[in-house]
Amino acid sequence: MSVSIESKFAWEPVTPRGVAAFARAPLERLIVVQAILALIATAVVVWLLSTGFFPTVDAAIRSLPPKGDISQGKLSWSDESPKTLAEGHFLSFSVDTKHTRALRLPAQFQFEFGEDSLVINSLLGEMEVPYPPDQSFYFNRTDLQPAWGAWSPNLLGLAALGTFFGLLLTWTLLATVYFLPVWLVAFYTDRDLNFRASWKLAGAALMPGALLLSLGIALYGFGVFDLVQLSFAFTMHFIIGWIYLLISPLFLDRALPGEKGNPFGGDSEASATKN
Repeated sequence: MSVSIESKFAWEPVTPRGVAAFARAPLERLIVVQAILALIATAVVVWLLSTGFFPTVDAAIRSLPPKGDISQGKLSWSDESPKTLAEGHFLSFSVDTKHTRALRLPAQFQFEFGEDSLVINSLLGEMEVPYPPDQSFYFNRTDLQPAWGAWSPNLLGLAALGTFFGLLLTWTLLATVYFLPVWLVAFYTDRDLNFRASWKLAGAALMPGALLLSLGIALYGFGVFDLVQLSFAFTMHFIIGWIYLLISPLFLDRALPGEKGNPFGGDSEASATKN
């Protein structure tokens, strides 16, 4: 009888051994843990929006004049220019009708409204977006302030729902793509793993990267990370997932000669003869 190296504690998707344990655990266990991590990520995203972005938008709207709009591709603006509407760590809003570039604010995203276009500046560069000539938009405090007050809670709710269910759907689709490489690693290293168990392991292998990205977003919200570092964390969360996909099967017990079962069978079918 070989000594078992498998973990029976399928609750912590942080270590390779913990990820491997989900291959033998019930599917409901994986769903519960994924839901917990999706809730953590959702809380971080909602916190970032509500404390880092939405207050600046609200301040910018309150700085607008009582009258004004964007119509037929032109901004109707009667106040001074250039003018800073609101400035935060992440966002800033200003009006510079001639785009003189006189205002250079330290926010990571600067939205500068000109006479006929919007210029967006960030660490990634500059982009100019012309106003659509066939559409009209309010650009005044009188109309936008009540609309923003009514819609901002709904936008936070939509962001929460989109993040939570979007993550669960994404993890499901990625596990469906990744399960075959997991099964191949297990097959060529003599681990006893069928397709269903490989799919569960693949789903669990995505969790360490998700935790890293949630931490990266939180650090971005606290001002520790800038946009470049957040982009690096986003890239790394994929790479970490691939690493766990390849090494986690190695933390399962080796199959004894003649012990491998049907890869389409149940989780316990191939291991029924163990011990």
